Amino acid sequence: MQSTALPTLFLSHGSPMHALQPGAVRAVWEGIARDLPRPKAILIASAHWETNLPALTGVAQPETIHDFYGFPKALYEIQYPAKGSPELASRSVGLLKQFGLQAKEDPIRGLDHGAWSPLLHMYPKADVPVVQVAVQAPLGPRHHLELGRALAPLAEEGVLIIGSGHMTHNLRERNNGAPAAYASEFQAWVKEKIEARDFDSLVNYRELNPHGVRAHPTDEHFLPLFVALGAAGRNYRAERLYDGIEMGSLAMDAYLFR
Repeated sequence: MQSTALPTLFLSHGSPMHALQPGAVRAVWEGIARDLPRPKAILIASAHWETNLPALTGVAQPETIHDFYGFPKALYEIQYPAKGSPELASRSVGLLKQFGLQAKEDPIRGLDHGAWSPLLHMYPKADVPVVQVAVQAPLGPRHHLELGRALAPLAEEGVLIIGSGHMTHNLRERNNGAPAAYASEFQAWVKEKIEARDFDSLVNYRELNPHGVRAHPTDEHFLPLFVALGAAGRNYRAERLYDGIEMGSLAMDAYLFR
């Protein structure tokens, strides 16, 4: 067991094409893995797995799920053969239940692209065990903040906790133009609230930020941020590692919380 807790991360995972053509964010993802102590395992919350109650992948060898359509053949040929960790899944379920949250292991579920796309560049040898945790979109941001707080002890045990979603995720407004002003303004507002540890404002972003609903027509891609924030504790120091905007409206922010 490590004496110093690992930080937690929030990553905007981008289009599935980032697995093949990551662009500028590749250096960020690679740098994170290079600069951090090697984790014993990874626990990653992906926006692309939604369940009614918290669930974790309990399979020893999770399959690589290609959960997208209409992309080049090469993307469907990618495999990320990381081992799972039934022990970590069981430990996580126990922590959630101690926190008063119902939870279960899923004996079948593999890793979707929200998990394996960034990990492909962070840990390309797929030699760190990975457990994925689902989001529960109807339960909202505060639930995910609490979910992260329940899982926080894992960071003291050498587990790297990652929330994989998006800082903004309005697919209807994708274009080839300059970054949309609302996306940049939402980025700046979230950064301010993160640095101030203003959890109440972040949890109520849809009501308190004029661009909240436009930035996230649905919640699921923002919820992994709250898992990472919750797991970081109440006195974290936040570092924004990347703030690029792609396709006009997709903010690709990456944060590290110590």
